Amino acid sequence: MAANLVQITRRGMGETMRRDLWWLQPVLTFLGLGAFVVYSTWAAFQGEHYTYGPYLSPMYSPLIWEAAGQPLSEHAWLGTWPAWLPTFLPMTPALLILWAPGGFRFTCYYYRGAYYKAFWADPLSCAVGEPRHSYRGENWFPLILQNIHRYFLYLALIFIVILAYDAYAATHFRNGFGIGVGTLVLTMNVILLGGYTFGCHSLRHLVGGRKDTLSNSPIQQALWRGVSVLNRRHMLFAWLSLFWVGFTDFYIRMCSMGVVTDYRLI
Repeated sequence: MAANLVQITRRGMGETMRRDLWWLQPVLTFLGLGAFVVYSTWAAFQGEHYTYGPYLSPMYSPLIWEAAGQPLSEHAWLGTWPAWLPTFLPMTPALLILWAPGGFRFTCYYYRGAYYKAFWADPLSCAVGEPRHSYRGENWFPLILQNIHRYFLYLALIFIVILAYDAYAATHFRNGFGIGVGTLVLTMNVILLGGYTFGCHSLRHLVGGRKDTLSNSPIQQALWRGVSVLNRRHMLFAWLSLFWVGFTDFYIRMCSMGVVTDYRLI
């Protein structure tokens, strides 16, 4: 019998038969995530202009200690920067806390797929050649550490409570209750971060995914459905909340520097 032999040739880096703009999404992801990483890193190392009246930047919340050399504000939990912390390190209040929300986003299931494609080309897109010839998945070090995402979720839930309090505190001006543009900015920040956090895949599993028969637990079923509604828009909330965190810090920074005027609405 005659045998038909088919030879499969592996595609080289970027090779594909696709005719659509497959490269557009990873490029936009690279630019968007890259811009946020650059700005947030710069803002975290500044150690100044992170408060303005009752407003506190989410990149510095919770403010455990006031930054060295900065006047003591109402936001600092434990007062001024302690002398026993090493001075040879470029430490700021943001660097003490950003590892928690940063770790939650870095290990997020959506963000993994996004930055694997955009930064590592793993893969660039479906049916597009990769720069490597083997697949190890997330079963090996260091990517196996991505499984810690479920534990970062617990920290992220605590941060939502803290940021919600910051939005509430943003209504307490020196002359009493009020609502400024910054109050609305901080409130929207909590809403978008809540939509992202409460739509987390790990939370969806936590509230209902462990059950074999979810209908036997009506409370958990209701919670699971609620999380599922947000989970369907997880990518949208991931991007909107990421942008708004950066914008909130930028707005408070501009107000503190006197570049922008914060208008009181009430």
